[in-house]
Amino acid sequence: MPDVTPSVPARVVRRALVVLPSLIVLTAVGLTTLIAASVQERHIRDDTAERVYDVAASLAELDDVRRTVASVASAGTSTQLADARDLAAATTTLQPLADLVQRTAGVFYVVITDDEGVRITHPESGQRGLQVETTNASVLAGAPFLGTETGPSGSSLRAKVPVRDGDAVVGMVAVGVLESSILADRDEALGDLLPWALGALVVGTLASSLLAAAIERRFRRLDALAAEQEQTARTMVALREQAHEFGTRLHVLHGLVSHGDTDDALTYISDAMPGLAPREPSETRLDASVVSASIEALRSEVSARGARLEVRIDRDTPIDETVVLVLTNLCRNAAEAGAARVRCTLDLVGDVLHGAVDDDGPGLDPRDVERAFTRGYTSKPDPLGTGRGIGLAVVRRAVAERDGEILVTRSAWGGTRFEFEMAAPR
Repeated sequence: MPDVTPSVPARVVRRALVVLPSLIVLTAVGLTTLIAASVQERHIRDDTAERVYDVAASLAELDDVRRTVASVASAGTSTQLADARDLAAATTTLQPLADLVQRTAGVFYVVITDDEGVRITHPESGQRGLQVETTNASVLAGAPFLGTETGPSGSSLRAKVPVRDGDAVVGMVAVGVLESSILADRDEALGDLLPWALGALVVGTLASSLLAAAIERRFRRLDALAAEQEQTARTMVALREQAHEFGTRLHVLHGLVSHGDTDDALTYISDAMPGLAPREPSETRLDASVVSASIEALRSEVSARGARLEVRIDRDTPIDETVVLVLTNLCRNAAEAGAARVRCTLDLVGDVLHGAVDDDGPGLDPRDVERAFTRGYTSKPDPLGTGRGIGLAVVRRAVAERDGEILVTRSAWGGTRFEFEMAAPR
């Protein structure tokens, strides 16, 4: 009987052909895992850097922080540094705030210093009244810092932002996250990734012919999940926008009820929300009592945010819900941006309404003007994660639907000026 046993070279080739697909899968999955791990680590580090910088910058801009740090600017000099006793009053004011921000923002420490870099706040009481050993000269000269340094608490990724009183730098805010914490987050992310990678390796090694079908099924599931998430995101945006518009209507109702106009309030509810179902703002001219209540409610809301509202609107100027929505969102946006004075004007020229809202706030960077009208964009923090950046997007849409346009310029008061024109209500 002839010997049909494959020769040694043939057996080697057969085994190679059997093993080669698994080796290809092994190599591909291994490289993919390494790349994904590298990208994940970079993503974690970038997110952490952005978070610590945003926290530091936000704290440095708080009026309480500026005022308190400025009050101890003269407590010490470069040759005679202030100590913990000199800074005790400022520490009493700022340490609770620093502790609160530290807990809620998930950072390791929040340090606020005077203009010589002496710590006013620190998680460890023994470090208060001592000068920061790491980078501070350039920050106290006005240049923010973001990087990794080693201090009393160990190596950390930190951001340092100057605190200004007018044009003068009176101190700085330093916020940091330990490198060990970043590495722990990386290890946790890798722990979530590795089981999938190992599963793919096992499946690929044992049954490479089935891998393509398994990946295709995975992709389909991911596509379905992505489609579901996209739909959920659209739904959330729609709900937030509706909530924003309902908020404007609620302010009108508040004004009516507070003035005792119960009948007008009930009529407004019936007209605005038949069947309690959301709808688009009406283009029907509002009664004078509703307009007056809207302005009073808006003035109260702006006042609650620490600003004073000035209104110049002729009684004969036609106003409907869309106009109220535009003015309310622009004035609210100005107050939330930190303005102390807000002025609202509205004039009727022919069949066109010309309106403007001026404020004395920090102003809007010209580079951010277009982005400011994008849904979801905001320069203000959103600690609750409920979603901001809705108001200006609603304004642009409302003005555009009335064949109008809106323009952003610099206010004579130094802040931002929003000018718009739109068709008057019927």
